[in-house]
Amino acid sequence: MTAPSSPAPTVELSADDARRIALRAQGLLGAPDRRAGVRGVLRHLGAVQLDTISVLARSHELIPYARLGAVGRPAVESAYWGSAATFEYWSHAACILPIEEWPLFAFRRRGYRSRGHLWGADVTEETYLRVLDQLRAEGPLTSTELGGAKRTSEWWDWSDTKIAVERALAFGDVVCTERRSWKRVYALAEQAIPTELFEQDPTDQECVRQLIAQAGAALGVATRADLMDYHRLKAKHFDAALPETGLVPVTVAGWAAPAWADPAALATAPRGRHRTTLLSPFDSLVWDRPRTERIFDMAHRLEAYTPKHKRVHGYFAMPLLAGGRLVGRVDPAREGRTLVARQVSLTSPRHVGALAEALREAASWVGCTDVRVEALHDESLRPAVEKLLA
Repeated sequence: MTAPSSPAPTVELSADDARRIALRAQGLLGAPDRRAGVRGVLRHLGAVQLDTISVLARSHELIPYARLGAVGRPAVESAYWGSAATFEYWSHAACILPIEEWPLFAFRRRGYRSRGHLWGADVTEETYLRVLDQLRAEGPLTSTELGGAKRTSEWWDWSDTKIAVERALAFGDVVCTERRSWKRVYALAEQAIPTELFEQDPTDQECVRQLIAQAGAALGVATRADLMDYHRLKAKHFDAALPETGLVPVTVAGWAAPAWADPAALATAPRGRHRTTLLSPFDSLVWDRPRTERIFDMAHRLEAYTPKHKRVHGYFAMPLLAGGRLVGRVDPAREGRTLVARQVSLTSPRHVGALAEALREAASWVGCTDVRVEALHDESLRPAVEKLLA
């Protein structure tokens, strides 16, 4: 589909302007709003991606850590789940979302429902209704408590009950607002979602318009592809809604595609203290790989699913953010009370101090007392690194 036409841009941004705007929009430039806490980070970003991998910590924990510093990990979990302030749904991927966004995903729930039998056409309507009846009678339950998640021990072999409840989650009859031991806890949406939100029924275009505007605010400045990727929107919805979002057309030096900016991002120059931290590969600053390469000149890829002998930077290489730039990568692990940097690479020797700072803070946050660096891309830096970590 042809991209929508837009008014001629009246704002021209340098590549550095765009980079700083993006950092501030993501909460990584300027003083963090600690009073708003973890929920404030989630509300601002609009989505925090979930993933099963846990090395330094799970990805959803790393997101507020990157912005707020060493916030207590129990506080992160309590802010996300079991408080009726959030729900889990398909956004950029499986994400934690602010509860206020429940109405905005009505278009996606309707889309799933129109497709019908998701994840196994053989599951009967009787099984689907039985799951809903059990939740109605017993309250929130895990798939195990509903009767079992799997037919066999194979990870992919979902039981009919699991297929039915995941289908109900996609359709919006069921919602997940809590996890127990990393298991989804399913509840009837009509019981778990606040009535004033549950009863809203915006049109598809209204949903997408608000999600584009939210993505624009979270990204600061973005191309059409960037905005679509944030909540994985389709062109057929996106192009009709974009002109109604209030985003401002801009040009960015070095960007081949047209861009749009959040008006609030253009109101004041992006200034403030830069955060020095390790980023999850699933952090919304870097989860869009083409955008990351365009803004930060780093071609970063998650290599967890790459055969070990083909990995370049490691299993769960985390970009190192310092001075508003991505200046290296660290592949972390934990051995008892020691944080192990299994593989480290830096773009320049001058970032050794930032590396040591990020490693020390991360170690303290996860309860480690020591840091060990195993492999350095440039071994001549080892004396300086070890001196700073001593």
